[in-house]
Amino acid sequence: MKDAVIVVDMVKDNVNTSLHTGISGEARKIIPNLQSLLATARQKGFLVVYANDSFYPTDVIFRGRVKPHALRGTAGVQVITELKPEPGDIILEKRRMSAFFKTDLDITLRDNGVERVAVAGIATPFCVLLTALDALCYGFKTVILEDCCTAYPPEDHLACLNIYRKDLFGEYFQILKMQKYFDLT
Repeated sequence: MKDAVIVVDMVKDNVNTSLHTGISGEARKIIPNLQSLLATARQKGFLVVYANDSFYPTDVIFRGRVKPHALRGTAGVQVITELKPEPGDIILEKRRMSAFFKTDLDITLRDNGVERVAVAGIATPFCVLLTALDALCYGFKTVILEDCCTAYPPEDHLACLNIYRKDLFGEYFQILKMQKYFDLT
């Protein structure tokens, strides 16, 4: 079975600034785990996808309390230096929470023979979860890597994951720690 790792929203404006609802401090805490995840994934020949916020100033997300951030065409949409993409990695710009919504991620994964995706990044109850649920909807086996994603406040991360630990979909939708995931691959 071929796997892909999808790293969600670990971009400069989300991690290196306070523009995105306090998530930057929590995001910085998972960088070492993400570095380990990416190194092992690449060693195993997994496809690596960076799904990055890339908004327009008029996007619906900014009509509430969320401040404009990660605006398309700015340095703020680039993956943080600590997780620098390598040749062969895919960079996917997204305007909504799910990396699948109105993008070509589904066909990209299928063209690369991917059957299972592991989702990591920020924020667990929003972009990570919606990307994972859409992966399931598209028929991919899906894993949320609990020690490679986070939220602000951190209690929201755990509360979200605890809802999905009930094993409703068996091997098709799992919440796993990174090491357990790699043990299965």
